[in-house]
Amino acid sequence: MHQLRSADTSFPDSVSDITIGYIGGGSHGWAHTLINDLLQCSDLSGHVALYDVDYEAAEQNATLGNELTARDEAVGDWTFDAYADLEDALEGADFVICSIQDPPEETFVHDIDIPKEYDIYQPVADTCGPGGAVRSLRAIPQYREIAAAVREQCPDAWVLNYTNPMTVCTRALYEEYPDINAIGLCHEVFHIQILLAEIAERYIDEAEDVSGSEIDVNVKGVNHFTWIDEATWYGHDVFQYLDDELEERKPLPSFEAGDLEDADYWINHHEIAFDLYDKFGLLGAAGDRHLVEFVPWYLAIDDPAEIQRWGFRLTPSSARVSDSDDGPAKMDTYLAAPEQFEFTQSGEEAVDIMRALVGLEALKTNVNHPNVGQIPDLPDGAVVESNVLITGAGVKPITAGELPREIRNMVTTAVNNQETLIEAGFAGDLDLAFEAFLNEPLVTISREDAQDLFAELIEIEREYFTDYDLENAAILEN
Repeated sequence: MHQLRSADTSFPDSVSDITIGYIGGGSHGWAHTLINDLLQCSDLSGHVALYDVDYEAAEQNATLGNELTARDEAVGDWTFDAYADLEDALEGADFVICSIQDPPEETFVHDIDIPKEYDIYQPVADTCGPGGAVRSLRAIPQYREIAAAVREQCPDAWVLNYTNPMTVCTRALYEEYPDINAIGLCHEVFHIQILLAEIAERYIDEAEDVSGSEIDVNVKGVNHFTWIDEATWYGHDVFQYLDDELEERKPLPSFEAGDLEDADYWINHHEIAFDLYDKFGLLGAAGDRHLVEFVPWYLAIDDPAEIQRWGFRLTPSSARVSDSDDGPAKMDTYLAAPEQFEFTQSGEEAVDIMRALVGLEALKTNVNHPNVGQIPDLPDGAVVESNVLITGAGVKPITAGELPREIRNMVTTAVNNQETLIEAGFAGDLDLAFEAFLNEPLVTISREDAQDLFAELIEIEREYFTDYDLENAAILEN
C-alpha cells in the first residue's frame, strides 16, 4: 500500500454524510474489523447500513458499533443500523461492502471432505479445485442478486468485495451489471510484502524496521495465484536477493512428514512460493495453502501428513465452521462490556480505499479488477489481480506486463475455468460447469470418478442449486 498525497489544494480535508451498505453485516469477524477501522478514521463520517440474512446478528453489530462510538479512541463519527431488506440497505449508498458467508457453513465441510474420499486434498477449497468450483456455482446467483440491487438502488456506488471465490464473485458482478464500479480486495499479497520486508532487512545495510507497506511490488495474476516479478524498497531492488534467500532456504521441502502435526492450521513457511520461484523465476504472491491448489504436483500425496514437508498443514473442515472458534463468545463479551473491545491497526485497506475514492488521499495498491490491458497476455474482461492507482476519479489499473510463458499457461487455465463457471452459472447449465470442474488441475482422477464426485457434491447441496437446471443435467444421471 502506498498513499500518495497530492500538492493539489483541491483535496478536501474531510468528507461527511457517507453511506455504506454492508452486505454480510452480521459477521462476527470482518464486520468488527470495519467498525474498528471506521471509528479510527477522523476524516470520514456517515452511516453504515448493516444487512444480513441473519437480521439479529446485524442488529448486534449495529448495537456494538453505536456503543463503541462513545469510546475516546473512536475519532470517527459514524452511526450503525441493521436492515432486514437488501434493497433498503443499499438505497443511495456511496459504497457497498460484501463479506458474506457461503450458505450455509456445512457446504464448506462437504467441499473439503467429499473430494478427500477421492484422494483429492485441498488446504482451503474456496477458490479453485473441486471445492472452489462448486463454491463458485453457489456464489454466482447470490452475486447476480447483489449486482441487480446495486443497479437499482445505488448504480454509481463503489462495491468492495471481500468474499471468496474472489475472482468469480467480482466477475459475476460485472457480468450482471456491466457498468458497475467494483473491485475485489484480498490481503494475501500483504503477507508477501512482509516477507520481502524481512528479506530487505537481511540484505540491505541501511534497511532497519522495514514494514511490508514500504515494499513496492509489481503484482500480476489472478486472486490466490498471483505473482511478483519486481520488488523495491525506496529504490533498492529487493527482488535481486531472492536467489540468495532461496539458497539459504534449501533444500526444499525442508520438513519431514508429520513435523507440524501440532502446529497452527494456518502456519506458512513460504516454501511453495520459493519453490515456484526456483522453477519459474517469479515469486508466488499468496500463501502456500492457496498456491498449491492451482497446480497438481504438490498435493499428489498418499498420506495427508506428507504435505507438512512443505511447511504447512491441511486444514480440516472442522476448522472452517464457527462452532469451532470463539466468534460468538467474543460477540457476547463485546455486547455486555463494549469497553473490552480493543481498537487495533487491522492492516485492511477498505477505509483507505474509500478515502482515496472520495478524493482525500490517492492510493496505490493491488486489487482484483477486470483486465483492460494491465496484463496484456490474459483475456480482456477477465478479473485479474494487479496494481491500481485509486483517486477521486476512480480506479486506474497500472500496467503489470506479461507473464512468462509457463506461468501464463497455468494462470490461463484458471482464467478459462473461471470464465466457464460464470457462463454456466448465468445459464444454469451444470453440464457446462462440469467442463470447468474436469479441467481443474487438482481433479487428477478418472473421468468417471470426476463425474461421480461432481454429482455427489451437487446432490448433497441440491437445495442451494435451485438456480440450475437440475432435472435436465446429463452429468447428474447415473
